[in-house]
Amino acid sequence: MTRVLQRWLILTHRYLGIPLSVLFVVWFASGIVMMYTRDMPRLTPELRLERLPELAFDRIELAPAAAARRAHLSPTPRRASLLTVMERPAYRFDGVTVFADTGERLDEVGPVAAAAVAARFTGRPVDAVRYVGTLAEPDQWTLVERGRLPLHKLLIDDGAGTELYVSPRTAEVVMLTTRRSRTLAWIGAIPHWIYFTALRTNQPLWYDVVVWTSTLGCLLAILGLVLGVTQFRWRRRRGNALPAAGPRARIPYAGWMRWHYVTGVVFGLVTLTWVFSGLLSMDPFAWTSARGVDVPRDALSGGPVELARYPAWTAPEWKRMAGGRPVKEIELLRIQDDPYYAVRMGARPLGVERPGPVRPRRRNAAGEEIVSAPLLVAADALTPRREPFSVESLLARLTLSVPGVPVVDSELLADHDAYYYARGAARARQAPLPVLRVKFGDPMETWVYIDPALSRVVAREHRLTRVERWLFNGLHSLDFAFWYDRRPLWDIGVIALSLGGLASSGIGLWIGCGRIRRALGRRR
Repeated sequence: MTRVLQRWLILTHRYLGIPLSVLFVVWFASGIVMMYTRDMPRLTPELRLERLPELAFDRIELAPAAAARRAHLSPTPRRASLLTVMERPAYRFDGVTVFADTGERLDEVGPVAAAAVAARFTGRPVDAVRYVGTLAEPDQWTLVERGRLPLHKLLIDDGAGTELYVSPRTAEVVMLTTRRSRTLAWIGAIPHWIYFTALRTNQPLWYDVVVWTSTLGCLLAILGLVLGVTQFRWRRRRGNALPAAGPRARIPYAGWMRWHYVTGVVFGLVTLTWVFSGLLSMDPFAWTSARGVDVPRDALSGGPVELARYPAWTAPEWKRMAGGRPVKEIELLRIQDDPYYAVRMGARPLGVERPGPVRPRRRNAAGEEIVSAPLLVAADALTPRREPFSVESLLARLTLSVPGVPVVDSELLADHDAYYYARGAARARQAPLPVLRVKFGDPMETWVYIDPALSRVVAREHRLTRVERWLFNGLHSLDFAFWYDRRPLWDIGVIALSLGGLASSGIGLWIGCGRIRRALGRRR
């Protein structure tokens, strides 16, 4: 390598590294935090279900079809559910809330009603709730909920610094943060994703900033690795050493530069893979956006929900069917042309068995079992469905919906494979098993995963997304089965590698700051 090219490599790495080393330090430090915090603050489905009031069936006066008719809504909505809104049973038809006792629509709730909703959700008195204002634009914590704006923001006097956001359209809490979750986000997800409000609200600008800083970060890491090889020196031994002793290796740096060189050589490759996989998370050039087999949304259901097929509610029968558990929310489903209820209930008391298909079990602090998967109930007989839908029926409907595309393989999986599993924060909610995996013979080699318990498509992968799984999840989270599922070995390894990268970039930042100080001193 010529001296001129070598000089240009050194200068490019030096002056590109001075600003980017700040980002590298932030990325490594916040990445360690995100190993345990994972995401931005949010209202989890489990907490939402836990805080939902129990349905009062004896207060329901209208069947689903009658309520939709009285509210002048379609008798065949795409989505329909029953839950408690402002202490009254209410239907939700395609996002429109209709009270089940009178048939009137829910008007947008104001600050007083929003404070009452927040008080019921947190179990605090109304005088412990302080109304802050109505957000027309997202703040730091509602960036992912922009589609639900406007939102009422309220502070709760509970010692935890809880902040709630209530939708005026649905009278429901849609976001919850605490002082702890906000602090962890500020040292974890926000700096790691460059997720600042002023930048994130401008989606194209945020995308360009992340993509280009990641691209330059990859270039910086590659230059560091190249220099790690080209700057290494060999020299002949001198003095009393025998000629047979051969050459001796020498690092041509001292002090902090020597440590920057050593840590860069040792941890440079993993730094490159992390920055590169982070770049891929932005899907640059939309390289994974190609479409494989597109399964129609009605393939396994048969069409929209037909409200006329759901009878009036009978409180005694529902209480008997629930077996002593509080019913929180009921979704009306059409599955293979038949009407069903997907019933979500509160924690099961100890000793009470759950009817229906067995799902992974989790328990709350009191030892009561929590099942995140809903209980499927036939709407005509009000009996739990105890067996999953047959593989034959699922395959028949699936192949009929995509004519001309052959099925090359199908298998009922009792365990997760390398592409269908719960990742990241979702690991607390297991991906349902068993699952039917269907492989198509289309040009994109599409795989479709179907939950036979609810007869619905739960995942879809094609050739490029399977490659992206290894390039992003594999490289960025070191998500390999032989290691990722072995805690705390995975934690120890990732933290050690992160600390090595942090040391390399931190030393580089210190050296860069020293150069800037000396340059400013000469200028003075």
